[in-house]
Amino acid sequence: MKAMGFLAGLLALLALSLPVAAILGDIAIVMDQFWNNGRLQRTFGGFLWEKSNQYLLLSIPLFVLLGEINLRSGIAARMYDAVAKWIGWLPGGLMHANIGASTIFAATSGSSVATSATIGTVAYPEIARHGYSEPLFLGSIAAGGTLGILIPPSVTLIVYGVLTQTSVPELYMAGIVPGALLAALFSLTVLGLCLLRPGLSGSPVRASWADRLRALTDLVPPMVIFLGVIGTIYAGIATPTEAASIGVVLSLILSAANRTLNSRMLLASFEGTVRTTSMIMLIILAAMILNIVVGYFGAIQAATRMVGALGLEPWQLMALIVVFYLVIGMFMETFSMMLTTIGIVFPLVTSVGYDPVWFGVVVVLLMEAALITPPIGVNLFVVQGIRARGAPFRDVCIGAAPFLAAMLALIVLLIWQPGLATWLPDLFYAQ
Repeated sequence: MKAMGFLAGLLALLALSLPVAAILGDIAIVMDQFWNNGRLQRTFGGFLWEKSNQYLLLSIPLFVLLGEINLRSGIAARMYDAVAKWIGWLPGGLMHANIGASTIFAATSGSSVATSATIGTVAYPEIARHGYSEPLFLGSIAAGGTLGILIPPSVTLIVYGVLTQTSVPELYMAGIVPGALLAALFSLTVLGLCLLRPGLSGSPVRASWADRLRALTDLVPPMVIFLGVIGTIYAGIATPTEAASIGVVLSLILSAANRTLNSRMLLASFEGTVRTTSMIMLIILAAMILNIVVGYFGAIQAATRMVGALGLEPWQLMALIVVFYLVIGMFMETFSMMLTTIGIVFPLVTSVGYDPVWFGVVVVLLMEAALITPPIGVNLFVVQGIRARGAPFRDVCIGAAPFLAAMLALIVLLIWQPGLATWLPDLFYAQ
């Protein structure tokens, strides 16, 4: 009864489009007040103070700031041009550059929205210039942007690690192979469609070998940042929080070298960081409180018993969870989707023997799918926002559909072969 009341209240408040942090916090307080006489509320203050002081949480504003600086420093535009010169000759031309540049930018940003907005702004004028199919081109931008929350450094993987007490370095290591596979599947999707229908591919980008070699210098800054952040974590030199600060310092140095470091850029980066971090932290802390209340009332244990009574095989449970996330991803913002469900879903998955690190990668992939699933796919709206006013939204949705299919194929592959996500962590962190 209490679980049904919780679910009904959650859905009703979400339908009203209220702020997610307020929804989670209010539901926790109401449940505690009605069914526990408010006894748990006396512990909320100390709990929030303790959790907000976690050292790992400091990495969130630092990684957000890293992405903001990279977004505004001009690194992305030069990187995109370099990638286009190297792979723009393939059938599909700059659509491969959209995916390749998104992959590289994701390795320095950690944000899906930032990746989509940055690559989209740089790439969109090329549609008319080279005669591309606009829906597929836009779909490649929206899909490429989703890589920002899977390829490390990823803020989403940090949040998952905090909520589930899973090692963030292991999660980062686990995201590398699936992230690269997803980028390759996206590129193969473009290649296959353009070979089947040559009219989709537009005119190729032609560049001499001298131009390509000169363009390699524009790929150095993002690679320096990636190695500075991820390399120091895996080498055992820095924690994720310390590595994030290293990344910020490197991005400032590279911005200064490119003569784009100024007070206006810094103020815009700081403002964007404060806005994004405030939203993330409020939702995280409210979700933590809700998880305590839900756990106190036995919802997690009840769900575990119910699943056990169904007699499902582990793969059948995972299939249900995948369908569940795909459905709610059509109607909820992805970050909120994870925070409102992980407290119940995570214990179910681990109770049947699935690896927490592996499940983190699967959850992020399902969040990526939600980013390009209408009607609430955030990346679809980000890409739509760079187009001329009045352009039909369905173009972006249609163009993203083949990439959504590629994403689902990778999820099935990971369930069939979980080692794709776990072999690198096992290799580097085996005792």
